[in-house]
Amino acid sequence: MISKEEERGLREKVKKEFIENQFKNWQFKAKEYAEDKSKASELLKEAMQKAEVRNETIGEIWEKLQLLLAIFKDWLNGDYKRISKGSIMMIIIGLVYFVMPVDIIPDWIVGLGFLDDAAVLSFIIKQINDVLEEYKKWKQAGTG
Repeated sequence: MISKEEERGLREKVKKEFIENQFKNWQFKAKEYAEDKSKASELLKEAMQKAEVRNETIGEIWEKLQLLLAIFKDWLNGDYKRISKGSIMMIIIGLVYFVMPVDIIPDWIVGLGFLDDAAVLSFIIKQINDVLEEYKKWKQAGTG
């Protein structure tokens, strides 16, 4: 087991690696999903299944992950249209990375496998936090 300090350091290293070396590749993949609703639906299904395996490594972002899944689902269904293409792309990047078994730290490494997923998701969430909060208000208002 690693200490909280080691975990924080590892998360920062993962974020830096993702931003500097992998973000552009994931943007390309995300574009494919954004343009193909059936492929995007499959992504949502996979992400929801993986999210069901609640892991303490993603525990701190659990609520925001649920918002990402919900906003993506409502966008796919055409129920939520108040979102920019850039924000949808960020969500897709996060979800594609989340479902891919081979990433910076492979998911099969017990205790660390979801650490990079959590780091990348927290980066994505920070980028679109205002969008998520607006969506949350929209849902609470009963318009969704």
